[in-house]
Parts: sequence; structure tokens; C-alpha cells
Amino acid sequence: MKKLSQFSLIIGLILIIGLATWLGLNALIPKESTKETPVTQTASQSYKKSIQFVAIGDSLTEGIGDQTGQGGYVSILEKALEEQYKTVSFTATNAGVAGQRSDQILNRINKDDTLQAKIKSADFITMSFGGNDLMKVIQQNIFSLSVKKVKTQQASYQEHVTALLTKIRELNGQAPVYIIGIYNPFYLNFSNIEEMQTIVDNWNDATQETIKEQHNMYFIPINDLIYKGTEGQTLQTDESVEKQTTNSTASSSVLQDVVENNVLSESDKFHPNKLGYQLIGKALKTEIVDTHSEWLLKE
Repeated sequence: MKKLSQFSLIIGLILIIGLATWLGLNALIPKESTKETPVTQTASQSYKKSIQFVAIGDSLTEGIGDQTGQGGYVSILEKALEEQYKTVSFTATNAGVAGQRSDQILNRINKDDTLQAKIKSADFITMSFGGNDLMKVIQQNIFSLSVKKVKTQQASYQEHVTALLTKIRELNGQAPVYIIGIYNPFYLNFSNIEEMQTIVDNWNDATQETIKEQHNMYFIPINDLIYKGTEGQTLQTDESVEKQTTNSTASSSVLQDVVENNVLSESDKFHPNKLGYQLIGKALKTEIVDTHSEWLLKE
């Protein structure tokens, strides 16, 4: 009985000492907030309160293919940035027009005083172009398409891009500009057109080379995010198509076995769907956040 009492006394002393130690340390060490701290709070005094950005370009900017009808990557990006910077309000202007080439986008800017005013006051600018320029070259050479033929057209395309980006800089000399690349929507079902991916890659390279000549402009590649989808689909090869066409209902078999790219619109198999635009928006957001010192800080 005496031993049990001594044991209890020792345990009691240990608990008292431990509690005293914990209380002492707790008083010395600042409590960590359980509330998630927005990025902006680390330097909120130096951040702007509101940000205006303009999205200029073709169908990729307009949001064609987004089955929700919410404006593609532009609305996604706007919401993502608002979540990232809790104390900053973001307002986007979507100036995307489906089907326009780089030279047509430039002509539209030259004629639209309202758009010019938006560009002048923008804190940053996003752009998409190049896909329709490339499609025009492909259509002109549809029966003799080759990497070499397309490459001969790149110099003319780069001249148009230079003129477009120079106009942007004339209107706004400081705002960072984030330019989205193009992608190959035919990869999964037309992999037998081996040169198509090379053509797309070369076109993106031409855009990127032109961008490098400009100040404070960034290229956002998206081909690797889009061309295979996100589900690891297998390619539609010549052999698989030939095997299908030997079946009883050849034409319907081919249509049924077309490989679906889960980030492209079901209606046209060409433009991104909501998931595709989310991938583009995320890629844009990453670059924009990484370069926030160029558009978010107060002067």
C-alpha cells in the first residue's frame, strides 16, 4: 500500500511538472493561426486593391467549346486569381472573337477605340492567336501538306505577330502580356499524319521567337496539356482503322471507335471543353502568379 502511494505521488509530480512546462512554453511561443492566410496578407500594404485585365484573341479567348457557356479560361482565371489574392478584386474584359487570325485581331484593335482604352488601362493582358493563321496555311496546302511548305509561311506569320504585339506595346508599355500557344486537336485520331505535330510545334516555336523580341511578354505552352487528353488514351493508328473497316458495318464502326479526347468539346472535337479550359486557366495562373511583381504591386 505504501509503495502504491509513493508511485501515485511520483506520477502526480511528473504530471504537474509536465503541465507547468507546457504552460511556460505555450506562453513563450506565438500561437499559429488556424485560419488559412491568403497570399496577399504577406504584403497587402504594397498590393493594388483592384486589377483590370483584358483577354484578346480568337475562339480560345472567346471560350468556344465551353459547354457551360461561362467564357472559357477567362472566367476561370478571374475566379482563380480572386481566390489567390483575397484582398484584391479582379475585373476581366473578354475581347475574343472566334475565327480571327493575328492580322485580323490587329485590325480590330486599330478600329475599336473602346478596346484600345481597355488595353491602355489594363494591369495585365492575355492573348490567344496563331491557330487560325496555321489553319489558313493548311487549307491552302491541303493536298500537298508538308513541314517544309508550312515553314515557308512562318516568316509572314511572324511579321503579323510582330505588328500585333508592337501595337499592344504602343497602347500599354508596361503591362505584362501572357500569350497562349496552340495545340494539335487531331493527334489521337489522325496520328498517321505524322507531320502535323511537327507543324504545330514549329508554329509555336515561331510565336515564341517573336515574343522574345518584345519586353515583358510570356509564352504559355498548352499543347502537352491538350493533345492527348488526361485519360491516357491510345492512338488511332492506320492498322486499327483498317481492322475496323473490314468489319461488317465499316463506316459506323470507325465512327464508334473514334478515340475521345476528354478535354475537347464533344460537339466539334476541336475546341477545349470546360476541363480543357480549366487546364489552360491553371497554366496561365501559374505564370501570372509567378510574375505578380510586374502587375500587382503599387508603384
